Amino acid sequence: MEFINIANQGVKTLSPYQAGKPIEELERELGISNIIKLASNENPFGLPESAKVAISRQLDELTRYPDANGFELKAAIAKKFAIDPNQITLGNGSNDLLELFAHTFASDEDEIIYSQYAFIVYPLVTKAINAVAREIPAKNWGHDLAGFLAAINSKTKLIYIANPNNPTGNFLTHQQIADFLVEVPEHVLVVLDEAYTEFTPQDQRVDAYALLKKHRNLILCRTFSKAYGLAGLRIGYAVSDPSIADLLNRVRQPFNCNSLALAAAVAVLNDDTFVEKVAKNNRTEMQRYEQFCLAQRLEFIPSQGNFITIDFKQPALPIYQALLHEGVIVRPIAGYGMPNHLRISIGLPEENDMFFTALVKVLSKNK
Repeated sequence: MEFINIANQGVKTLSPYQAGKPIEELERELGISNIIKLASNENPFGLPESAKVAISRQLDELTRYPDANGFELKAAIAKKFAIDPNQITLGNGSNDLLELFAHTFASDEDEIIYSQYAFIVYPLVTKAINAVAREIPAKNWGHDLAGFLAAINSKTKLIYIANPNNPTGNFLTHQQIADFLVEVPEHVLVVLDEAYTEFTPQDQRVDAYALLKKHRNLILCRTFSKAYGLAGLRIGYAVSDPSIADLLNRVRQPFNCNSLALAAAVAVLNDDTFVEKVAKNNRTEMQRYEQFCLAQRLEFIPSQGNFITIDFKQPALPIYQALLHEGVIVRPIAGYGMPNHLRISIGLPEENDMFFTALVKVLSKNK
């Protein structure tokens, strides 16, 4: 019996999501230590102290189920952003929510629009539910919103927009998003995936909450995995019209957010000092990466995220593999259709120094 023959048709076309290589795996493979991981856009500062305190207070309660409705976290998000708690849907990371949107609103008779070179979860969830994928060719590595509008038809149910985009780092301004939403028909839901918004300077960010007041078909998606440092706890949230949130919460798995994640997220949501420290390091070190690339005559895609994508003008996999032997883990992105690029997460200054040294060594051997 070949079980693939009875699998969902869309699942047959999928490949498993390839996460960044864990440090422990590289240690086992090569027997080396002093490894740095700049592959998964994780927070280089580690878990904030505010989260550690909140987690410690929950340890004696782990025999009990978490609050299935996430009352305290929803209340904290609602207070911080002046919204109604009934607009909020909590997820096991934002990935959970991105999949939830598709399961709730689309089927094999519907179409989902996303960009070439956009977050790989968008095509993954689209194909998994047998929906029709409408991948719009990128414009300068980013979203072509005019192309999105031209692709909308009566079968379009969802549009995914990552801003900043992963893995390219491209950014759409508030005005670009606002102008786009005016043109989108009411029956089409637009998901604005802002996983990296905290790394964009405050005066340049999209005012997504203002847009939510004007457009009932907008869904905002955010995560605590990046700037807040809670990637291992898996916690994110969506904000939408209450009628949309009601439908999402009908499909959402009960207890999809664990007790430790809920407590930590409440604690870090208002830890502005920590988030600003993270963002400041990212701004400073991003400039160093750009200067390094210019000095090495390497092309890069300007980024508003906590990563930078470098074009090596040749297959990048051998460079990636050589960096592994230097104890540096970065991210090959051939799976995004970018075989000549590597994505590098912005780390601490000493980690970035190690990457610069290792890459110069690797490239000098390839000459």
